[in-house]
Amino acid sequence: MDDFQRIHDAGLQARAIIQKYQAAMRLMEVRFEILDRDLNLKKHRNPIHSIESRIKKPASIFEKLERYGKEPTLENMERYIMDIAGVRVICSYISDVYSLLDLLCRQDDLEIVAVKDYIENPKPNGYRSLHVIVRIPVYFLDQKEMIPVEVQLRTIAMDFWASLEHDLKYKSVSTVQGIDSYDELADCSRVIKEVEARMQVLARALEMDE
Repeated sequence: MDDFQRIHDAGLQARAIIQKYQAAMRLMEVRFEILDRDLNLKKHRNPIHSIESRIKKPASIFEKLERYGKEPTLENMERYIMDIAGVRVICSYISDVYSLLDLLCRQDDLEIVAVKDYIENPKPNGYRSLHVIVRIPVYFLDQKEMIPVEVQLRTIAMDFWASLEHDLKYKSVSTVQGIDSYDELADCSRVIKEVEARMQVLARALEMDE
């Protein structure tokens, strides 16, 4: 087999792999859309504010493999990287985050691989979110595969904080007009946590009045 044929075959294999993750990502989005509509029908509220999705870029995948001490191959990509496909679900309240996690756990065709609760245990910089790795069944012409998808569940306030933190990190900004951005972000995270708790009390009071 000449070099051109090997490159061609590798390209086909890479596209086939990415197509699998795209399918799993879309199926996961649909599950959340169905849950949100069903909750609106039966509970008269929509816990989901918005849903976002992304496929991890090849450079990020192979950089992560190198951090794991693995060869940057397509085989290792599928074996070791669990967040190639990602779905982010933005909720109004913290209670919605955990309710959606509970509903996912009840779906018997999903496999919950791992749960990392950065809401209860924030990262040192103040990052808060609930990360769940699930395997979802994807049906192809001749087989079924359980494809991993990373689901991030967070509130609107947590998402706003994460967006600002990402922008500061991307621009490599450590100070803003004399303010230490790392300390300020961590303090903002603590304030947001307190505000969310107070808003949750008000939301529960409203539900009791209905």
